Amino acid sequence: MNPSFRFFRRPPVLPGFVPSFGFSVLFLSLVILVPLSALLLYVGDMTWAQYWRAISDPRVVQSYKITVSGAFYSTVIVTGVGFVLAWIVSRYDFPGRRLIDALVDLPFALPTAVAGITLSALFVPTGWLGRWFEPLGIKISYAYPGLVVAMIFTSLPFIVRSLQPVLEDLEPEFEEAASTLGATRWQTFWRVLLPSLVPALISGASQAFIRSLGEFGAVIMIAGNIPFQTEITSLMIFVRLQEFDYPAAAAIASVVLIASLLLLFLLQVVQGRLLRR
Repeated sequence: MNPSFRFFRRPPVLPGFVPSFGFSVLFLSLVILVPLSALLLYVGDMTWAQYWRAISDPRVVQSYKITVSGAFYSTVIVTGVGFVLAWIVSRYDFPGRRLIDALVDLPFALPTAVAGITLSALFVPTGWLGRWFEPLGIKISYAYPGLVVAMIFTSLPFIVRSLQPVLEDLEPEFEEAASTLGATRWQTFWRVLLPSLVPALISGASQAFIRSLGEFGAVIMIAGNIPFQTEITSLMIFVRLQEFDYPAAAAIASVVLIASLLLLFLLQVVQGRLLRR
């Protein structure tokens, strides 16, 4: 018997596995698979020439570049900041620690449009933070840097929440053993701690990158939405919908969907290999 089918013949550990499994599959199908399939079927009504024309429009192609570059820069920054924040929250006990730990989840609870309006107000030349960048000639709100700032804000929790459980599970005895063997702090971090953190770090960074690719509300409120400069792909989908060009909007959305699925699949493969090692 195929090992994949042998799983269903095992006695369930908890009662009610069959209805629970069926409900889970039904829920995933109704909420995720059916809408995604409907999108692909809608795109299937287009000819290849129409599909290619929709996804290869110069304005759309530029939005791909802007979205990917913004997601890349934000992921690099948020990986470093999120690592330090996760380390502090996990390894130190100080007044206000619980408050900082709770604030990490704020981007999950706060509507992204509200976050975008708040960030744009803070980083305008007359804002609380923007006034410090104005003398340096750095424009953040309604410019490309604002786009990156919005992506950093919305993707930060993915890094922290991926690293925090791993850091909390790492016992101090490993560091003490490395110290007694003569390892420096840098050697302890590089050879003892980092190998255990790499899978979680890759997972969090990948999720942050994918999240940034699909961000909409926070970005459009602060980026300025200037054609060929700060327009992201999600905004192009919205623009095509406003133009009542639904096939083009579906075609662009399918590109984002396929890219996200490929990245998620690649993430699963990389994580599996790292865990086997």
